[in-house]
Amino acid sequence: MAVSAVVSAVGLVVDDRVLAGAPIWFKPFKFSVSFVAYCLSLAWMLSLLPRGRRLGWWAGTVVALASLVEMVIITGQAVRGKRSHFNHERPFDEALFNAMAVTVVILWIGTLVVALLLLRARIADLASAWAMRCGIVLALAGAAVGFLMTQPAPGQRRGVSKVVGAHSVGVPDGGPSMPLTGWSTTGGDLRIPHFVGMHALQLLPLLVMVLTALAPRFTRLADDRVRLRLVLLASAGYAAAFALVLWQALRGQSLIHPDEATLAGAGLILVAVALGTYGCLRPSIPAAGAATAAEQAGASKELVP
Repeated sequence: MAVSAVVSAVGLVVDDRVLAGAPIWFKPFKFSVSFVAYCLSLAWMLSLLPRGRRLGWWAGTVVALASLVEMVIITGQAVRGKRSHFNHERPFDEALFNAMAVTVVILWIGTLVVALLLLRARIADLASAWAMRCGIVLALAGAAVGFLMTQPAPGQRRGVSKVVGAHSVGVPDGGPSMPLTGWSTTGGDLRIPHFVGMHALQLLPLLVMVLTALAPRFTRLADDRVRLRLVLLASAGYAAAFALVLWQALRGQSLIHPDEATLAGAGLILVAVALGTYGCLRPSIPAAGAATAAEQAGASKELVP
């Protein structure tokens, strides 16, 4: 995937062809970089398993091979100047897209196996364990959004239309889009929740690493229970944000043009996370009974000659 990313980057420079409103090598480059992050994250998580490593190795190998097949098809179609996704123009193009659909299902099942292994694993650091568990479950949810993209858009018919399926909701693919991401600026875009969900696989474990690095400087973060609570809170907030952007996309609404309902939802999430963070970091106050007992113990010690 790293080699493919380099090749695709060169393609972006030397090949000026455009397809569906985007440089033709942008999709191979984007998928290559995404797979690098995805597979490295899975490999790291598998290395932490105390048990089930053999099954984990097979699941990881299946994910890697399925990713490789998908990238070969995406890159091959870019070389041909054809769409890789939703392409039903000719029998050969349709067969390639159907093959990609199979590899995505296999990749999803392989990741599910890894998720089940992580859910059962006994990992000493609970904050790390739950960051990985929540991250991979959210990644599975984000990957599942891809199945929604394969449904016929308005005006498309299976067996008739050359293109069946779309990233955008409410507007055709290939319209005005954001720089770098290519997400629609005029309608909903299912690639947004797809992206947000899948990258929980990296962001939640990264949060644990940051909290661990800050622990020597902040006393509250040195407490394992505090870090666990913060991870669970971040996971809940991340899941809510994923649900919000999915709801927004399904309503045909652009990410950069939210309506009042979307803004209200985002506000509620921010307030809940802020209050939750304050609650997690607030110093614990000893119970009155415990304080009295401690005082009595101290007084008793003073009376002993």
